[in-house]
Amino acid sequence: MGTFHCSALDYFRQYMIVGGMPQAVSKYVETRNFEKVDEVKRDILSLYRNDIRKYAESQENKVTAIFEEIPGQLQKHEKRFRLSTLQNEARMRDYAEAFFWLSDAKIMNCCYNSTEPSIGLKLNEERSTLKCYMSDTGLLISHAFDERGIVKEELYQKLMFGKLEVNEGMLVENIVAQMLRASGHKLYFYSKSSLSSAEDRMDIDFLIAKPGTTSRHNISPIEVKSGKKYTLTSLKKCIAKFGNQLSTPYVLHDKDVKEEDGIVYLLLYLTPLL
Repeated sequence: MGTFHCSALDYFRQYMIVGGMPQAVSKYVETRNFEKVDEVKRDILSLYRNDIRKYAESQENKVTAIFEEIPGQLQKHEKRFRLSTLQNEARMRDYAEAFFWLSDAKIMNCCYNSTEPSIGLKLNEERSTLKCYMSDTGLLISHAFDERGIVKEELYQKLMFGKLEVNEGMLVENIVAQMLRASGHKLYFYSKSSLSSAEDRMDIDFLIAKPGTTSRHNISPIEVKSGKKYTLTSLKKCIAKFGNQLSTPYVLHDKDVKEEDGIVYLLLYLTPLL
C-alpha cells in the first residue's frame, strides 16, 4: 500500500499541476518541464480572455471581472464568491447571466449552497451563495500565480512536493470539485452561520446525492483536507444534527483509507469512485 500510494499520489500531483488540457499534457510528455507547460497554459488563459471579449457581448465586463477574481476568492478561508469585490452593492440578479456564461463555456464549475443536506439538493439551492472553481486545476495554478509572468520551475517543484507556502487547500478543493463534476455530480456545499448556536455553525465542502432510495435521504457530506493535521469540527456537527438522514460521510485526504466513527476516509485520487 505504501509504495503504491506514494507512486499514485505522485502522478496525481503531476496531473493537478499540469492539468488535463491536451496541449499542456502533450508539452509535459514531450519536455517534462513545468515551466514550458506553464507557457502553454498561459496561452490557453489568453484564448479564454479573447473568447470572452468576442462572445460574451453585453456581459463582457462582468464575465471578465468574475474570471479574473476566481483565484483570489478561492484563496479565502470559506471560498465563497463575494460579489462586493466586483462592485459595491452588486446583486446576484445582475451577475447571474455572467456566471452562467462561464459555466456554460466549461471555464468554471459553480458550486451552490444547499440550505439543508436533505433529499432534493436542488430544491434547497440558494443560488445567491456560491463557490466558483476553475474547470481545470492546472489552469487555476497558472491563473493564480500570474503576477510574475511564467511560473518558475522551482515554484512548480515545490508544489509537486507539497512544500509551497500557499493555500494548498484551494488547489486540492478545486481538483475535488473538478473530479466530482466530471463524474456527473452537480456541485453543492452546506454553510450555516448562527450567532446564537455554536452547534448550528458549520461549513461542509461538498454534498453529493448517492444513487438508490432508502429510508434515509442519501446525501453524503464531504470534507476535503490537504494538510497532515486537521480537525473535523463541522463534519461532526453535521453528523450530530443530520445523522439520521445522511448517507456515508467522507473525508478526502492524502493519507490511508480507513473507517472511523462512521466516517470513511479516502485518498484524494479515489474521488471519481464516489
